[in-house]
Amino acid sequence: MKKIFAGLILLLCVLYGAVSAHAQMPYIEEVRALGAISGQGLACGASKYDTFELLARAILLTKSPSDKLQRDAIYAYSEEKANAYMSKEMDGFFECQQINRRFDNQEIFKAVLYADGTIKMPDGQILTPRKPYDASMIYKKNPKVREEAKAIYNGSEATIVKVDVQDSTLQDVRENRAPAAVSQQAPAIRHISRGK
Repeated sequence: MKKIFAGLILLLCVLYGAVSAHAQMPYIEEVRALGAISGQGLACGASKYDTFELLARAILLTKSPSDKLQRDAIYAYSEEKANAYMSKEMDGFFECQQINRRFDNQEIFKAVLYADGTIKMPDGQILTPRKPYDASMIYKKNPKVREEAKAIYNGSEATIVKVDVQDSTLQDVRENRAPAAVSQQAPAIRHISRGK
C-alpha cells in the first residue's frame, strides 16, 4: 500500500511535468494534481512548501475560466491536499526524504509570479488572470501550518479562509469608465529559481 501510494505520487509529479510541458491538462485535473503534490510536501515538511503553495494558488486563480470553476477548483485542491496529507500521516511519513527531494526539484519553482497575478511559466508561457488580483495576498507563510494540519487530522475544527478576488470591471462599466488596464510589466513578487 505504501509503495503503491508513493508510486502514484511520483507518477503524478512526472505526469504533471510532462503534461504541462507538452499539452494542457484540464483545469480541475491540474488543480487536483497540484493539491496532491502540496499535501505530500506539507506532510513531509518540504523546504520549498511555502513557495509551492503560493505558486499553486496563483495558478489556480490565474487559470480559472469562471467563478464557478474557480470555486470548484478551490474545493478540489483542498480535498486532494487533505487526502495526500492524511495518507502520509497514515503511512507513517514513508519515504519522505525521497518525496522532499523530488518536491524541491520541480519545474514549477522556475515560474515568475507578478503582483497582478500574471505568471510566466518555466516554458515561457504567460498566464494572465481574467480578473487581476493582488498576488501577495493569496498565501502568507505560516510556520505552524504542519502542526495545524496535524491537529485538524486528529479532530480539531478547521478554520475556513475565504479567498475573494475583486473585479472592478463591473463597477467601472456602471461608472462609465474604461475597465482598469493591467500592466504586463507589473512588478514581480519574487523570481523563483532552483538556486533558492
